[in-house]
Amino acid sequence: MDQAPPKLRLDKWLWQARFFKTRSIAAREVSAGHVRVNGDKTDKPARAVSPGDVLTFAQARRVRVVRIEALGDRRGPAPEAQTLYTDLSPLQDNSPENPGFEGKGRPTKRDRRSLDLSRRQTLE
Repeated sequence: MDQAPPKLRLDKWLWQARFFKTRSIAAREVSAGHVRVNGDKTDKPARAVSPGDVLTFAQARRVRVVRIEALGDRRGPAPEAQTLYTDLSPLQDNSPENPGFEGKGRPTKRDRRSLDLSRRQTLE
């Protein structure tokens, strides 16, 4: 007898692989059509996935592309969850999100006073 490959619900796998905090959030993202399985849009959280499938979805301002390597038995710790997939996402550039920020932090009271003084002088 030929045995069928093991399958798991898409929302459950996304939750077990720790891409979403709760299974209901994963199901909502899939239902909204924000997840692609092997390049095809899907809106069914119960869609069966198996090892070898490629998932594409947005997560935190980033597009994630992952290949399923294994199906988990439980939602374990992060190192265990990382063994369930291979990340195929394109590398992101390391430019800062706010290019005007120089990393100096909040100005001190003395700095604010001198800034206010220089602004008052330019208005006069």
